[in-house]
Amino acid sequence: MTKIKAWLNAARLRTLPLSVSGIVMGTALANFYGKSDLLIFILALLTTIGFQVTSNFANDYGDGVKGTDNEDRIGPKRALQSGILGRKELKRGIIISILVCLILVIVVVFRAFGPENIGSSFLFLALGVVSIWAAIKYTVGSSAYGYRGLGDVFVFLFFGLLAVVGSMFLFTKFITLVAFLPAITIGTLSTAVLNLNNLRDFESDKKALKNTMVVKMGFVNGKRYHYMLLGTAFLGMVIFIVLTATSLQHYLPMLAFIPIAIHSTKVYRIKTPLLFDPELKKLALSTFLLAVLMFISYHKIL
Repeated sequence: MTKIKAWLNAARLRTLPLSVSGIVMGTALANFYGKSDLLIFILALLTTIGFQVTSNFANDYGDGVKGTDNEDRIGPKRALQSGILGRKELKRGIIISILVCLILVIVVVFRAFGPENIGSSFLFLALGVVSIWAAIKYTVGSSAYGYRGLGDVFVFLFFGLLAVVGSMFLFTKFITLVAFLPAITIGTLSTAVLNLNNLRDFESDKKALKNTMVVKMGFVNGKRYHYMLLGTAFLGMVIFIVLTATSLQHYLPMLAFIPIAIHSTKVYRIKTPLLFDPELKKLALSTFLLAVLMFISYHKIL
């Protein structure tokens, strides 16, 4: 494997559609309220991708150093685990990606608020710094929250509430209560993707003392928890559409729940952790599809 391929593997490109789903959903909500800005949309997407890549590098490093990525792990082999990238190389990659994220945060905040709205600018700069911290501390360090069963909470907050409502605010400069419904939907679906990852890695995580939610509650309850997340996502979207729909096209996002329903039946039948891996991609892409359909449903020319 070449160095370039190793870095691409460490960046985990297959995670990027899920990471940008919140931004696409937030932009759709902004369009719903009659606000749009192509440059903010592009910058917000790039910033979120930067956060995700930083998180993926840090996750590779943190799990590799702690020994969680070992021969018992079922998923794709990691860069540090394989030995193609060393600790120093990954550290440099993390530092560079952090710097890129900081630049992108500054640019998108300046574009959205300008020098005249200092309060909002400082708030979003602070949120950007916190997002970088969260991306790194998932697995890195002795107090890594991913090892204490808090990964689900952070994914829900950052992939769901912050990504959707925060990106909407970049366009609109206001927040509405109803906007939290699709934010909850994206948040719970993103958490469900993490839960699939944890179901897949249940045995290896347990051995490595990585106390994910699934390790804490057990494999069977982890599957029940998964259905709860999917049901909450469905309910949040249904309530939002019922409250806001004014034409048939506004029901378009519900089509994304067809593959999600099929996915849920497959999860029910899975007994072997290895079989959860293909479902990760399916659910992540279904979440992205939901956001895209929402965008199309409320689209106005950017």
